[in-house]
Amino acid sequence: MSVKEMTVQQSVDIPTNPENAFRLWTEGINNWWRRGSHYWNDAKRAVGLRFEPRVGGRFIEVYDAATGEGLEIGRILVWEPGRRLVYTWREADWVPEERTEVEVLFEAVAPGQTRVTVTHAGWETVRDPERNRKLREGYGYGLGELMGWYREAAAHTPSRG
Repeated sequence: MSVKEMTVQQSVDIPTNPENAFRLWTEGINNWWRRGSHYWNDAKRAVGLRFEPRVGGRFIEVYDAATGEGLEIGRILVWEPGRRLVYTWREADWVPEERTEVEVLFEAVAPGQTRVTVTHAGWETVRDPERNRKLREGYGYGLGELMGWYREAAAHTPSRG
């Protein structure tokens, strides 16, 4: 199977500049990643999501609002505000070797318009072919839904700076 076949990718254009689009993806993630959806490792305990804003920082499904601690979903590999964000991804029940990578690109396409492209790759770490196929199909559908929520939030978020 080719690398392209092993990749899940979606793009969406949103009405803001790349810096604000990046901020909404990271600082504002709890404004668009819907609670009560099935996109949580432990939906009953989760109170939100949090990026630690630096290379090496964690991407966390937060269970304790006071401390901000919870399940580490991944680690930040690239943190370039307004340009690019890359982080690892894993679900709570994946074995340690199963770790994928999410890249989010923010590209100005017109004044006040940004194309946000998310590429989820690294599926080859999920070695069972049938499970791999099912995960990629599920993540392909899910990414489309998440991008819709993100676009909707961007339409209702005032631009800054």
